[in-house]
Amino acid sequence: MSPASRIVVVGDVITDVVAVLSGPLATGSDTAAEIRFSGGGQAANTAAWIAAQGAGVTLVGAVGDDEAGRVQVAELEAFGVDCAVERVEGYPTGTVIVLTRDSERTMVSQRGANLRLTAAHVDRALAGVTDAGHLHLSAYTLLDAASRGTGLRALAAARERGLTTSVDAASAAPLRRVGTTAFLSWVRDVDLLLVNTDEATVLAGGLDPAAQARALSAAARRVVVKCGSAGAIWVDREGPAIAEPARRVAAVDVTGAGDAFAAGLLTAWLGGAEPRA
Repeated sequence: MSPASRIVVVGDVITDVVAVLSGPLATGSDTAAEIRFSGGGQAANTAAWIAAQGAGVTLVGAVGDDEAGRVQVAELEAFGVDCAVERVEGYPTGTVIVLTRDSERTMVSQRGANLRLTAAHVDRALAGVTDAGHLHLSAYTLLDAASRGTGLRALAAARERGLTTSVDAASAAPLRRVGTTAFLSWVRDVDLLLVNTDEATVLAGGLDPAAQARALSAAARRVVVKCGSAGAIWVDREGPAIAEPARRVAAVDVTGAGDAFAAGLLTAWLGGAEPRA
């Protein structure tokens, strides 16, 4: 892929309600928090950070025909994202309530209109992006039965058009529900699979991260395991594991951190950078 080629991101557009807790959650009572509303969704976050690096990016998704959907699309367009976003009557724009403290976050989700993203819309969107070189899929699309067919069609359509592909595994709990065998069959032979350590443990068992990445490379051509403060590991089927430490920072709110990482990784790799970079 040339550095000028466009990245197509497929997946959720969400309104995030983020509560940064002042202390442990007092179940059944009150907990003080700093609360903010913002645009979110794994695919939308990743697309926004790709655009922030000056790369061409098109987001394919769905929102409700409501004020929240109009606000999220306008914000993304202001960031430089080309939005091929379908407006769905009768369904709300997705919302996630995020409870975060230290380096942990818990999410309560209503995917709303995201569940109504259709394979036909994905096909139309891809047909309109003549300079696409890569398709990145948020696995939330695969992990829910209502949108799974659309996610699978996105990967198949990308291959038909000669695009490289990547998948972010999204979240450990729904991965556990659908099962390892099924998920790995859906992402077989994608060019890059991104997982965090929780997701890697669901998919590859309680191995060390390098061994998890190596095990998962039987399904995906390349695997990156995100290890939080310990950095990240890259494994290619045909090469050695490459580990890089993380910069030391104080964790304040990790919401969207993996999405930002995915955007940086994709733009660097697709632009020709070596795995360590």
